[in-house]
Amino acid sequence: MVRLDAVSHEYGTGSRRFRPGKDRSVTALREVSLDVRPGTIVGLQGPSGSGKSTLLHAIAGLLVPTAGTIELCGTDLTSLSGRGRTRLRRRHVGIVFQRFHLLPSLSARANVALPLVQRGIPKSDRRERATALLDAVGLADRVTHLPGELSGGEQQRVAIARALATDPDVVVADEPTGELDTDTGTDVLELLTDVGRDRAIVVASHDPSTLAVANRVVTLRDGRVIEDGR
Repeated sequence: MVRLDAVSHEYGTGSRRFRPGKDRSVTALREVSLDVRPGTIVGLQGPSGSGKSTLLHAIAGLLVPTAGTIELCGTDLTSLSGRGRTRLRRRHVGIVFQRFHLLPSLSARANVALPLVQRGIPKSDRRERATALLDAVGLADRVTHLPGELSGGEQQRVAIARALATDPDVVVADEPTGELDTDTGTDVLELLTDVGRDRAIVVASHDPSTLAVANRVVTLRDGRVIEDGR
């Protein structure tokens, strides 16, 4: 489902367009090779600045690495234009952020339906899909609530439902329980485990209980994979 081969990435430190090997830079990833199969949850751990978030962004096609290749569902992301990566991401990838990133003026159902708007799905079908997903994550009685009317755990459930709106093959999650209390975090992890039964999931976290749901934990340090717990 996901395959990275010798992926490296450098961020420029100046204001100009970054030129690898010429401009001052910070190396976030160093020759990372990784594969993630369907039905597998891969955990990413490592200290802050180890490259976890950059790796998630690369897998999701949110950035193009400065070296190496990334194959997503049989397509080389690094060979696509920005528009091509966006189309591939909308078809195949769901993203769960630590701070939810819900639009405060939209209901839970409208937030979940947003990715379907981008895909041109008719309104009645969007409502039906979003309602079903909120029911699946235990929020059938919260579909019309605004994010500000929901608890942190409920907002994260909405965010997970939104990530699943397009029925993605791959889900990437960046510290999905970092803003939650222990009990609520446990509920969210159970939900991610259920989601992962037929998808490839990559989750970055510092939290041992979050990493415990993974089938395999990969440790990063200074942008390198130093341990791959297959």
